Amino acid sequence: MKIALLQLNPTVGDLEGNSDKIARAVRSASGVDLAVTSELALLGYPPRDLLLNAGFVKRSWSVLQKLAQDLEKSPPVLVGLAEANPSDEGRPLFNSAAFLRGGKVEATLRKTLLPTYDVFDEDRYFEPSTEPQILELCGFRLGISICEDIWNDRDFWKRRRYHHDPIEELVAAGAQAVINLSASPFTMGKQKHREAMLSSLARKYAIPFLYVNQVGGNDDLVFDGRSSFFDSSGLLVARGRGFVEDLIVSDLDSRTGVIAKDEFIPESEIWRALVLGTGDYVHKCGYRSVLLGLSGGIDSSIVAAIAAEALGPENVLGVLMPSPYTSRESIEDAEALAKCLGIKTLSIGISDLMKSYDWGLAEAFGSRPHDVTEENIQARIRGNLLMALSNKYGSVLLTTGNKSELAVGYCTIYGDMSGGLAVISDVPKSMVYRVARWLNGSRGREIIPCRVLTKAPTAELRPGQKDQDSLPPYDVLDQILEMHIEQHQSEEEILARGFDAATVRRILGLVKSAEFKRKQAAPGLKVTDRAFGSGWRMPVACRAWW
Repeated sequence: MKIALLQLNPTVGDLEGNSDKIARAVRSASGVDLAVTSELALLGYPPRDLLLNAGFVKRSWSVLQKLAQDLEKSPPVLVGLAEANPSDEGRPLFNSAAFLRGGKVEATLRKTLLPTYDVFDEDRYFEPSTEPQILELCGFRLGISICEDIWNDRDFWKRRRYHHDPIEELVAAGAQAVINLSASPFTMGKQKHREAMLSSLARKYAIPFLYVNQVGGNDDLVFDGRSSFFDSSGLLVARGRGFVEDLIVSDLDSRTGVIAKDEFIPESEIWRALVLGTGDYVHKCGYRSVLLGLSGGIDSSIVAAIAAEALGPENVLGVLMPSPYTSRESIEDAEALAKCLGIKTLSIGISDLMKSYDWGLAEAFGSRPHDVTEENIQARIRGNLLMALSNKYGSVLLTTGNKSELAVGYCTIYGDMSGGLAVISDVPKSMVYRVARWLNGSRGREIIPCRVLTKAPTAELRPGQKDQDSLPPYDVLDQILEMHIEQHQSEEEILARGFDAATVRRILGLVKSAEFKRKQAAPGLKVTDRAFGSGWRMPVACRAWW
């Protein structure tokens, strides 16, 4: 039995466009006995509160019926979508897979486990299935599962999140292979973990496992694809390409397939995820071009490189906005980067604008000394200029702040935080440097100028300013932030690792006090286990508990 895994890049809400994409993929999968899409593929994942609109769900079924008719002469296909719950109890929908054959919707199979952690909130919309979902086809009993259903094996996890295991129930119901329709977001290193889990399940139950994952960027989430087929011994037989659409054909009888080459080092994964996420965010929002402030520093340099790769250098504008504190070296580095990337540049000096603010606020400020207020004014002048250009040119403004800065509030609200997409807001500063060095090495030439990688980072908002005047060294800061944000560790647990008590206390205080800024930040692209996005649900008005 040959099964085609349709690793596609849907757009949320684009029912007709997603349907056309599915139809083309099915028709290209000649000679297969079944084609399978990813989770909620017809709607695009995650549809979020579009699911609360009954008209949207109803229309998706009209589109599904037409898709079934269009594919009447094609192989059968499982299509992920939402299904109305006919009962007068429970949530209004099921997360389902519709089985299309011979021009009709023959059956629906439903998801059992509904995640409500991190970026997931499926219990808000869906009712769980209560029985094993079996599809009989070509003499096989296929166990149909959807995403989370495979993530609860008692032998793989130290602590299970759910009280029962749908895969165990599928096998008990006689499943001879398990198919999983998934929309599993990318995080750094996750694919190796997925493969270990799927291999373990296949070995445990001695049956093949087929996993089809969505690819592409939708808002803050990036999906890496890498759809996979494991045989009954737990051996990886086939894997789709990472971060691009693909069609993976596997044969259950001969256990054959193709394993696409991939690179699992963090820098490569993060680069590809950010390129994909940036390109999809811009295009799916209906834009073609972007702009960003180009300072000559590491953060704006890597964001410009990502944008040029994602959209083409002809669609990227770097804006230099020198002040009296901007060094000649920074201007040279920004210009060198732009030349390496082939992007356009524009220079707008802000010295006169700074003077006009000083004059306008002189009476109100009185004799109070210059402080961070004047530094923030500079950032807000730049933010206003960039937003004006964004409006005038119809381009998306990319913000360039990294996760380390966003975590501790080392950024200016309505200033350098202004924009439509925060490309590296989930990339710690130390990792930004690693990705930049990897990029230069992988291209065999200097993309990010060498001086950008070696000079001390600075916002250049006052004479001689360096980031380390206000923050601990980034290698120390990033370790503490990872323990606190991603590993949920308290002050006491972090201190047990040998860090300076005053430093830890100060950093944790800064994380808390910057929450109001993060609530107003542009959406960012998630690449770590815990990002400041849809999975971060911290209160603003609260007292420190540690």
